[in-house]
Amino acid sequence: MTRSPTRIGVTGHRVIPDAVLPAVDAGIRAELGGNTPIEALSCLAAGADQLFAHIALERGVPVTAVVPGMDYEAHLGGDGVRASYRRLLKFCAERVDLPYEHTHEEAYYAAGRYIVDHADRMIAVWDGAPARGLGGTGDVVDYARRTGVPVRVLWSPGVRR
Repeated sequence: MTRSPTRIGVTGHRVIPDAVLPAVDAGIRAELGGNTPIEALSCLAAGADQLFAHIALERGVPVTAVVPGMDYEAHLGGDGVRASYRRLLKFCAERVDLPYEHTHEEAYYAAGRYIVDHADRMIAVWDGAPARGLGGTGDVVDYARRTGVPVRVLWSPGVRR
């Protein structure tokens, strides 16, 4: 009997402090390790999303890119972040383009909810603080917890963004 892959989604901050990066990297690698089939879901945003997707692809884990319904690439950040997004997107096994939302925040939150709704468990690269705007990491973690999707938070105690 073939076992269905475990689908792991990610949410997290766009800026990961250097003091947290080793713990985050090790935590993602641990979550994506093992002998069970895994699929990964990511919006490929700067920071946590791109790190997660990079590690997944490096390990041969298929990645589904969830693209918010807007001119997403233009709002990702600088040239380096956009180039990394395009490079990762080329290697994704699947791409899901979400319907257009009225605001960027609504689009980000819709993408976060989509990932939670299609994941068996979540990784959150999160400092524990409330979201700075609708659709931020805190909102996605809260949504996952309300809907019963397990969340593993990766962060180092006492480190602030």
